[in-house]
Amino acid sequence: MKKTNLKNLDLTAYTETLENGLDVIFIPFPEKKNYFISYATRFGSTITSFVPGGEKKTKKVPDGIAHFLEHKMFEQESGEDPFTYFSKSGTGANASTSYDNTQYICYGTKNFLDNLRYLIQFVNHPYYTDENVEKEKGIIAEELKMYADLPDMQLETRLRENIYHVHPRRIDIGGTVDEINKITKEDLYLCYNNFYSPNNMFILIVGNFPMDEAMKVIHQEIDNRENLEEVEVSEIKEKASVRKKEDSFVGNIQVPKIGLGLKIDISSLGKMGDLELDLYLMMFSTMLFGSSSLFREEARSEKLFNNFFMDWDNTENYKTFMIMAATNQPSKLISAIKKELLEHNLDEDMFNRMKKVWIANEVKMADYIDSTVNNVFDDMIRYHRVIPNKVDIIRKMDIKTLEKIVSKIDFDNMSVVTMKVAEEIL
Repeated sequence: MKKTNLKNLDLTAYTETLENGLDVIFIPFPEKKNYFISYATRFGSTITSFVPGGEKKTKKVPDGIAHFLEHKMFEQESGEDPFTYFSKSGTGANASTSYDNTQYICYGTKNFLDNLRYLIQFVNHPYYTDENVEKEKGIIAEELKMYADLPDMQLETRLRENIYHVHPRRIDIGGTVDEINKITKEDLYLCYNNFYSPNNMFILIVGNFPMDEAMKVIHQEIDNRENLEEVEVSEIKEKASVRKKEDSFVGNIQVPKIGLGLKIDISSLGKMGDLELDLYLMMFSTMLFGSSSLFREEARSEKLFNNFFMDWDNTENYKTFMIMAATNQPSKLISAIKKELLEHNLDEDMFNRMKKVWIANEVKMADYIDSTVNNVFDDMIRYHRVIPNKVDIIRKMDIKTLEKIVSKIDFDNMSVVTMKVAEEIL
C-alpha cells in the first residue's frame, strides 16, 4: 500500500487501488479502541439517466432509486437481517444515500474482521424479488410522507425547485411516491450492476484494526468482482439562471421561515482547483454569515432570527450558497442578507483569523475517528483522492484571491422563498 503522511495532522493514510479499480483507504489510530468501516459507491440520487455498460441506448430510471436500492440491500436471500448480525457483537451499522453517494457502515470495538467480511458480503450480494420490491414501496412511501410534512423539508424543497430548472437536486433524495411506485427489481439490478462496480466504489477504514489482515479479507471478497464496460451518465443541461427569483407559500408553522439560494456559475470564476475554490467560497460565506461574523452578532441583537442554517450545494457546473432561517421579521432578514452579500466587506484581519481557526480545527479533528472519517469520506467523493496537505492549502490562501473570485459572482442570480404562517394571508 502507498503510505501518505497527512501533513500537520500526525496521521498516516495507506491507500491502494485493486486491479478491478476498487480504492482502499486505511487510516490507523493505534491508540484508540474502536474502528469505523465505510463501503461506498459514487451513486446517489442525481443519477437517473445513463447508458449502461456495453449498451448504446440511454435508460431512464425512476427518481429515488438510489435510496430505494440502499433500503433493499438489507434484505438478504438467507433471510438474515444485517442489523441483527452486527448487533450480536455490539457493533453499530447504518447506511445513507445522498445526492452523490451511497455508503454502508459499521463501527465498534469487537469482531473487526468478521464484521468487515460480512459488510462486504451483504453489499456485494443484492437480493431483489417482485415481492420484496413491492413491500418496500409502502415502507418508503410512508417515510417520504413523514418527511414531506416537516416544515424545514418543505422550505428546502421549494427553495431547490426555484433554484434549479432541471437538475435532479431539485428533487428529494428519496424521490416521490409516484416515482418509487414505478421501480421494478429489473431497475434495481440495472443500477446495482452499473454503479456498485469496484471502479466506482471504495472502502475506508479508520481506527484500531490489523491492516494486513484487513487487506487479506478485502482481497478475498473483492478480487472476484469484475467491472462492466464503462457507464455513460447523461449530461444534465442546467441553466445558469435561477428558475424563479421570488416565491412564497403557507406552512403549518408558528414562526415564518425564509430560504435564500445564490447560484454561482463555476465557469465565471476563472480556473482553479476544485478544493481551492471550495475553500475560498466557504471562507466567503463564513466571513459574512458564520457564527462569529458581525452579521450574526447584529442580527442576534436585533432578534432577526430564531435559528439560522447555511450550506453549500455543489453540482457539476454550479455552486449554490443556501441560507434558511426562522424569523418573525422575514422581510427585514431577507433585506439584511442581501445587503451583506452585495456589500461583502472582506476584512483582511478577519480573513487571517479565520484561516488560523480552520487550521486549528483541522488539527483538532484529526484526534477523532469520526471527524477523520467524515473529512476523508467527503474528499473521496468530491475530489476522488485523499488530500494530504489541506492545512498547507489553507495556510496559502490569500485575501486578494478571495476578492478576485467574489468580484466575479453575479449576486443578482438568487432565489428567495418565504414560508408564511397561515394567518398572514387570511
